[in-house]
Amino acid sequence: MDAAVMHGPGDVRFEKVPRPTCPEGGFVVKVEAIGLCGSDIRNLTTDSRKGAYPHIYGHEVVGIVDEVAPGVTQYSVGDRIYVYPVAHCLRCEFCRGGHSEQCPNVENYADRPGGFAQYIAYTDKRVERGATFPVPKGVDPVAASLAEPLSSTYACVDNIDVRLGDTVAVLGAGPIGVFLSILCRMRGAKTIILVDVNADRLAKSSGFAIDHRVDSSAVDAVEEVRRLTDGLGVDKVISANPSTVAQQQGLAMAKKTGTVVFFGGVPKGALTEIDSNLVHYSGLWIYGHYGANSMQVQRAFELAIDPSFPASRIVTHVLPLREINRAIELTRTGEALKVVLLPNSEEE
Repeated sequence: MDAAVMHGPGDVRFEKVPRPTCPEGGFVVKVEAIGLCGSDIRNLTTDSRKGAYPHIYGHEVVGIVDEVAPGVTQYSVGDRIYVYPVAHCLRCEFCRGGHSEQCPNVENYADRPGGFAQYIAYTDKRVERGATFPVPKGVDPVAASLAEPLSSTYACVDNIDVRLGDTVAVLGAGPIGVFLSILCRMRGAKTIILVDVNADRLAKSSGFAIDHRVDSSAVDAVEEVRRLTDGLGVDKVISANPSTVAQQQGLAMAKKTGTVVFFGGVPKGALTEIDSNLVHYSGLWIYGHYGANSMQVQRAFELAIDPSFPASRIVTHVLPLREINRAIELTRTGEALKVVLLPNSEEE
């Protein structure tokens, strides 16, 4: 089969590899659409596997069940499904307590060959735990592939209870920042301020209901957010990029008693300096966000395929898998908002 294989940092090759065999008790999916995630780009361009190459990444998978192992009844050949990459055990303390995003018993999807290929295999653990959703007839697989990145943003605004009348600042205008902005508006936020250092990325958000866009390469973002809120600051700040500077800015942008979310993971070992007096005297809440619980995963999928959700405007580029290196560059430069790849596209 065709696959985009990582041979080292920044060395991604489109080449032929063996088609995966169906694991005992598992199934194989023919990948129709797979999103290119920011974490994919980070993994593909750094020594993410400490020399353990070659490897196939990719986790935002929508496809058609192509093969099932004997005895598997949960799936049938021909079913179109969206596969959430993390199968929570639903039995541990965290899962039962409503925090399945913290489940310690997941099968790490990055340890197995991923979906930047024509086919991907899933094990019996996936069959047992599910976390797959049937894609209704007539739904574009490209739109359905947005369910995975949407899940964490859906969970974030749900957990911090963005509500009617809130002012919100989102730091980072990539697809995650745009998702967060859209969801905040849907939940009734009065004012949404989107901040980024890249003017091209900010421009890509112009088709969405965002009140103010702040180019922090040109102005002091904290001062500008304060100015736009008459000196008060915002009710909620979400730092949706891999920067400790943005986390510091978020604390300075928040209104007294406001909430600051550390959404974007920063490089390992990087530390954010926090003015604890600011947090203390302003009564700030700092919330670290990661993932989504199993119910939020389902709700995000339902929203992604709902006609009211602007999926077609979020996905700016749909490319055959062979163009994955171009897709990476389009995303890194900000020319693309969201790229979805088609591993089985016949386009040459």
